[in-house]
Amino acid sequence: MRVLIIGAGTGGLCLAHGLKKAGVDVALFERDRTPRSMLIGYRVGISPDGSKALHSCLPPDVFAEFVRTTARPPKHIVMRTEKYKELLVGDIATDRDDSRSEKSVSRIAMRTALLGGLDDVVRFDKTFTRFTRNDDGTVTAFFDDGTSETGDVLVGADGAQSRVRRQHLPDAKVVDTGITSIAGKLPLTEENAKLLPPLADGGITLLFGPNGEFVIIHVMRFDGTGVEDDYIMWGYAASHHKFPDLKDMSQAELKQAVLTMTPKFHPNLRKLFALATPETVFQVRVRTSERLRPWKPSNVTMIGDSVHLMTPGRGIGANTALRDAELLCRKLVEAHHGKNVVQVIGEYEQEMIEYGFEAVEASREMMDGNSLVHKPVIGRVAAAFQRTFLRVTNAVPVLKRKMLAEDAAERDHVSSDHEVVHAG
Repeated sequence: MRVLIIGAGTGGLCLAHGLKKAGVDVALFERDRTPRSMLIGYRVGISPDGSKALHSCLPPDVFAEFVRTTARPPKHIVMRTEKYKELLVGDIATDRDDSRSEKSVSRIAMRTALLGGLDDVVRFDKTFTRFTRNDDGTVTAFFDDGTSETGDVLVGADGAQSRVRRQHLPDAKVVDTGITSIAGKLPLTEENAKLLPPLADGGITLLFGPNGEFVIIHVMRFDGTGVEDDYIMWGYAASHHKFPDLKDMSQAELKQAVLTMTPKFHPNLRKLFALATPETVFQVRVRTSERLRPWKPSNVTMIGDSVHLMTPGRGIGANTALRDAELLCRKLVEAHHGKNVVQVIGEYEQEMIEYGFEAVEASREMMDGNSLVHKPVIGRVAAAFQRTFLRVTNAVPVLKRKMLAEDAAERDHVSSDHEVVHAG
């Protein structure tokens, strides 16, 4: 069996490793010209789900290199107001082994690690245009350089703008959430560290503004591994209508837009905004998929954002893609050993659609421009209620344990099939 994968993102690379390790003929095609081009964003949070999938699919030496390149893992989840006042503080489990622990990783470092051992599989500068199904049951992928490749299965791992999805599921919708995000990065120096909220260095920090604004702060320490210089990353998000017209703004102007919108935020937080290196600043209009009805399975399928694009609201997009990759890998290996390929893809899609769109809907709850906190007048009331709820939860141990346990369960699904296959 030969599998063609379109897109060398996190999920596509994980799937390629798993298939190659199982002896399946696999080829991966990526439109980027080089491994380091066109990567938007900096930090990726790997959940226990993501760690389990990577540990299952990657060869031991590649998994070890991936772990080596990760930053210091977070120990806390901290929620505060825009003025640094505490709302809720919870601990993140740090006693798990590398195969199911939380991790922080740089996007470029992660891609570099996951490309290890795939020189004979990955082909860069290959822009997919369309596919055709052939009379003999195979599928052919065509590229804009005039070349084509034929295989038994085609997997779209080509992200939010997936051309595989557009052709395979033309009725699938990706919609605007009504949220815009601007992010930036600055060096982690001794002076800059003093500007951080308490517990931010060693945790994940979420700040909630009075009008539905949302700020996330990540501190990335690589402990002298040489992977990358230590840095602080921030992301500011609000509903579209709260922003000025961002069209044609330079990166320095985008940073200034955030400063203009946050005059009453904590002065140290505003300094973090101001100190972002201009060339690292970027904006994103946050989009998400709408739930799809099940479709008839075939030898064309998809993983990750290409089928269930979600907001970054819960930090589970990349991890759901990795979960897809591990599940689809297991199913395709079954086909490699004799099961009907369309049957196993149907089994994968039935399971993926359920958990994938549950994740889409959960992440949209965190970033939805139509929610009450973004409405005029009543938004401030809703935001105040949100803060009160978090403070009460923080003060009542049983409520806090329940909230943190639910969040942990969302990031650490246990599959008996996965454990059996992995143990074998």
